[in-house]
Amino acid sequence: MNAKTNTLRLTFKNSEGKKTNLTITNPAQLDETAIKAEMGNIAQADIFEKEGVILYQEPQSASYVERTVNTVFTVDGDAEAKQD
Repeated sequence: MNAKTNTLRLTFKNSEGKKTNLTITNPAQLDETAIKAEMGNIAQADIFEKEGVILYQEPQSASYVERTVNTVFTVDGDAEAKQD
């Protein structure tokens, strides 16, 4: 059985200068301009904080990630049953 997932990984620098990611599952397909604008909005909102560190302070990059998982077998046999 094949399972495919699509995500949009947004990479920011936090208030300590370290990289941090925000991942969006099943995103709309946006162009570079739209993604940069939305990342700017996230950074300007300044609402994501953990232990005094602002998580998404400066946009760095964005990537669409497509992942395919091919199940070979499972202990309960579901993958084998679905192939028949």
